[in-house]
Amino acid sequence: MIEFLAAAAGHIRFEDLGLHPDVFSIGFFTLRWYSLAYIAGILIGWWAMLRMLDQPGAPMARRHADDLVFYATLGIILGGRLGYVTFYAPEMFLHPLRILRLWDGGMSFHGGAIGTMVGIILFARKNKLNWLRIHDYVACVVPFGLFFGRLANFVNGELWGKPADVPWAIVFPHTVPYGMIDPARHPSQLYEAALEGLLLLAVMSFAFWRTKARYEPGKLVGLFLVGYGCARFVVEFFREPDSQLRAFAEHTGLHMGQWLCVPMIVGGTYLMATAAKRRVRVEPTWGTESVA
Repeated sequence: MIEFLAAAAGHIRFEDLGLHPDVFSIGFFTLRWYSLAYIAGILIGWWAMLRMLDQPGAPMARRHADDLVFYATLGIILGGRLGYVTFYAPEMFLHPLRILRLWDGGMSFHGGAIGTMVGIILFARKNKLNWLRIHDYVACVVPFGLFFGRLANFVNGELWGKPADVPWAIVFPHTVPYGMIDPARHPSQLYEAALEGLLLLAVMSFAFWRTKARYEPGKLVGLFLVGYGCARFVVEFFREPDSQLRAFAEHTGLHMGQWLCVPMIVGGTYLMATAAKRRVRVEPTWGTESVA
């Protein structure tokens, strides 16, 4: 730790970047970058989804996309919050009103993923559509939200990494108890934005636009689960565990986020391995072209 503290003086200080969690405030209304990240991820994902639905063999019509956004957004918010409380702060169940304070603690991606899946299933049943094929399409646009979300984490100066002496390390404020010197740390939020956002988006886009993966139900969502799970598992080695779960990480050898990624990787591998068996003649809901 001593070398990290000594090196901190030569690294960029987060305060010098001029970043602030709030975009602007008008009276009682405050727009935060984190909220804007959610909005941007959903809107850009919706736009990308419409482009994908114009291709042969789409699992639903363009008119369904609007309703799907509602179900998915509800799943993200409810699942993400309940996931955070369940996995990271179960003591909140003793004080239910704290659960409604979304700014207290935050959201869990793994919980949001479960909530989104439930939302897609309900949406598909209501419209008599194939939920797994819809999930394949949704998986291709999720990296947009991940990218903007991790950038918002960085702007907020939260979820920082472990102490480091790499040239790009950043000194985040208030990462140690009062009176101690903050060390330079890995900007793990940017690592996640690059891997979970940009790289995963490139992989999913290639699989959708350059291969026939979308005609094998479950293959794309399986690829996403494996890709995200591996990226998150690796980045967690550079990320500081949540303060309330440090003892858990030391006892088990892995962070909570890594343990939650294990079933994602296993499940995703299964979906990819069995996708070819689910391939059938695809009759599109939108358009006229069939794909064998």
